[in-house]
Amino acid sequence: MACSLIIQSFSAACANKDKLRQSGFDWLDAGFLDNHQKYESSTSCSTYLGTSHTFSSSQVPNKCIMANVGISESHSLNSLGGSVPPAPDSSSTADSDIARQRDTDRKRASALFGAALSQFPIWGFAMSYGVLQEYYFEHWTMAGGREITGIIGTTSNGVMYISMPFMFALFTRRWAHYRRTAAILGAIIACASFALSSLSKHVWHLVATQGVLAALGCALVFSPTTLSLGEWFNTDNRICNRAIAYGIVLSSKNIVGSTCPFIFRGLLDKTSLRTTMIVWAVITLGAGILSILMIATPQTSLNASETARGRKIPWNFLRHQAFWIYSIATLLQSAGYGIPQTYLTEYARNVSALSPTFSTLLITLINIPGICSSTFFGFLSDNKHLRLSASTVTAISALSSAISAFLFWGLAAQNSIALLTLFAITFGFFASGYSATWGGIMNDLEHDAAARNEALDSGVLYGMLNGARGIGYVAGGLISVPLVKAGNQVEIGKFGYGTTYGPLIVFTGLSLAFGGAGIACSPKWKRVLTLG
Repeated sequence: MACSLIIQSFSAACANKDKLRQSGFDWLDAGFLDNHQKYESSTSCSTYLGTSHTFSSSQVPNKCIMANVGISESHSLNSLGGSVPPAPDSSSTADSDIARQRDTDRKRASALFGAALSQFPIWGFAMSYGVLQEYYFEHWTMAGGREITGIIGTTSNGVMYISMPFMFALFTRRWAHYRRTAAILGAIIACASFALSSLSKHVWHLVATQGVLAALGCALVFSPTTLSLGEWFNTDNRICNRAIAYGIVLSSKNIVGSTCPFIFRGLLDKTSLRTTMIVWAVITLGAGILSILMIATPQTSLNASETARGRKIPWNFLRHQAFWIYSIATLLQSAGYGIPQTYLTEYARNVSALSPTFSTLLITLINIPGICSSTFFGFLSDNKHLRLSASTVTAISALSSAISAFLFWGLAAQNSIALLTLFAITFGFFASGYSATWGGIMNDLEHDAAARNEALDSGVLYGMLNGARGIGYVAGGLISVPLVKAGNQVEIGKFGYGTTYGPLIVFTGLSLAFGGAGIACSPKWKRVLTLG
């Protein structure tokens, strides 16, 4: 009896689909009825829905199976005087998926724009410190040796980078809910530190406020926002993957480094150091909070933080050679990378007798090429058409910038504007693109971990690479002070090598070269050389 009712209802549906929709079967679309008509010539509906079981479940059209269930439920409910609830509308489900994807794309674009904007308060001071270094030497009124101010810029960069492994580990899972709160707190700390530095009376006050406290505040802004950016742009993104997103943000960082030196120069020329630092404190707070509010934490991270209490961060990558090779190479490259940003303006004034405006322009010329090179090296690191390993791209960046330091800065005569300009441009292009290769490095390490069936937290890995960079910055800053003192005692020639800054030039070139040559120890690089 039940089979007869099913067959009769199914035949009615095939004959008059409009009548079926009025009875509550509007979710049976024309595709099902066409499917029935397709098979009608070879078999009847009773063959699909009857008890003969001629076809296996894999052979029966899915919509006929749905019809069997739906029609049986219809007659059961009708026999009880009930009504058939409408099934989900496929078109509304598709619209919901489209709306959800659009919302995700909007949040992803907002995160990218916010991360780009955040580079202004995070790196504006550190990348413009050469201008302040020159100002301190010419207008020194505080207690303590003015040569100590040379470590402020590199210390600022170093503290930011060294603190990142710890912050990335904290905000990756357990404290993901507090990313935005921590970033806002960081903007407030940085603002207060810059404002306090305007009251400095001793050189150590500057080191503590500008070099340490402000850097910690900026790191609190950078770490949570960068974590969220990396999660929005994972390697499976169909439009823009993580390496390219990092490259775009690093390009924004170099835009900041190209404009902020002129901002500081203009403020120092027209006002005082105290006013300049107060203005920068306000800019840091305003731009920082605005950018933070644009970056939402991905829901996947929020869900993971709720269950992270019982899970530990995987540290398996610390046992593998590739991680240490990349980390040591990053440390060496960073030790030399910060030297020109700190001392090039001073070199231009004291050795080449250039104007303050042109000295500031040299810092800008270091950062402008990075606008393109960061995106370029990020593209090379994760390009599906031109197959270059991450170690290859990293070595190109480090070795090329070392050659630039040895040739153009080292051989520049005391009044050679052309070679100094050429050095700033070439060094800026190749050295600034180094960090953009990390997206490719992380992809390589993730693939290696997957091949070993090991877990790897990309946020923690990125933080560790930043930590290695920070150690390099601090080491370079500490080494630079005695090198300048040594140079004062051995001026022997007209070229850059024979000036007070000769030892600094040699150290810069060697550290960059070792940073690139160290990549030759990488197994991936050895395979490239073998294939070549």
